[in-house]
Amino acid sequence: MTGIANIRELLTRNMRQSGIYIAFVLIVGLFAILTDGLSLSPNNISNLVLQYSYILILAIGMVIVIIAGHIDLSVGSIVAFTGAISATLVIKGGLPWWMGVLVALVVGFLAGAWQGFWVAYVGIPAFIVTLAGMLLFRGGTYLVLGNISLSPFGAPYSDIAAGFQNGLLGGPGYDVFTLLIFALAVVGFAVSQWRSRSARVAYQQAVEALPLFALKIVAVAAVVMWFAWQLANSRGLPNVLIILAFLIMAYSLITSRTVFGRHVYAIGGNLSAAQLSGVKVRRVNFWVMTNMGILAGVAGVVFSSRSNGAQPSAGNMFELDAIAACFIGGASTTGGVGKVTGAMVGGLIMAVMSNGMQILGLDQSIQQVVKGLVLLLAVAFDIYNKRRAVTAG
Repeated sequence: MTGIANIRELLTRNMRQSGIYIAFVLIVGLFAILTDGLSLSPNNISNLVLQYSYILILAIGMVIVIIAGHIDLSVGSIVAFTGAISATLVIKGGLPWWMGVLVALVVGFLAGAWQGFWVAYVGIPAFIVTLAGMLLFRGGTYLVLGNISLSPFGAPYSDIAAGFQNGLLGGPGYDVFTLLIFALAVVGFAVSQWRSRSARVAYQQAVEALPLFALKIVAVAAVVMWFAWQLANSRGLPNVLIILAFLIMAYSLITSRTVFGRHVYAIGGNLSAAQLSGVKVRRVNFWVMTNMGILAGVAGVVFSSRSNGAQPSAGNMFELDAIAACFIGGASTTGGVGKVTGAMVGGLIMAVMSNGMQILGLDQSIQQVVKGLVLLLAVAFDIYNKRRAVTAG
């Protein structure tokens, strides 16, 4: 007979992941109260997506790097470097906007491959390689831009991150297309969860009771459709949210359903065992770092599109925000643990806190202190869970 897990078991089965969702809800509720609901207004929700999308894109790649047992300090500089090259080609060179995007992605690929070579095949720790890369690509940004800013890109480049899909199906005061897209996403989520539950039942694994399962689907659907309603009543579906959703789905599948994903977890969890099992460690590490470079290129395009130009100081501290999002979202400091969805929730927690503190008018120094404390507590919680697991074992 299939075991039926109660609510307590569901929450404690993976306390690290369960805790982060609970914390997210509490933080959203706290800032909604402190800002008198302004943080949950349609325009602010829409701005939140636009302002922090590039951090979430970086967090997708960073969590894979961290799972493999590495760290990447260069992503902020690569964001600036790729944006600078794109701006130089499009604004100064007069090339079509899509050429700027394509070249930025190629440069991101080459930057990641460069660092992947030193990490995977030379054997230099990723911390050192990417620290050097942070300096190298920042210097490259200054050289490309000549220490001056370039703007504006103009449409359609600026529409990549600042544009919206609105009015395609009309709507009396709200955008029907946005609601339809999110409704389809909810249906897809429900089908996926049902198939996952059925597979666990077939293998006689513990699952939640059917009423609890239905309650979970209804709760998720309510939150998602509320979010969709807020966007529909603002400016519609942001283009950058479409890009982000595609990346989240793609990398969730890669990390959980592919051989490459399993190998990344194996390397981060136990390097010696992975080598003895025949995992091509060097090749996997090379592509982990290369993938991070590609996503940094994507973030570079999104950020330069959002700011409608390129600046020498662009991307400053982005790597720390991406790393913090991953650790807050459940990634382990020792590798082998983490999920793309967890990193997204961690990034949203950082975004909600930053946005809420800005609305409250708190000084930038206070905001940095709060972020630092949250990161410290997240890592401390990770260490506590590991010690508890060892003691229980």
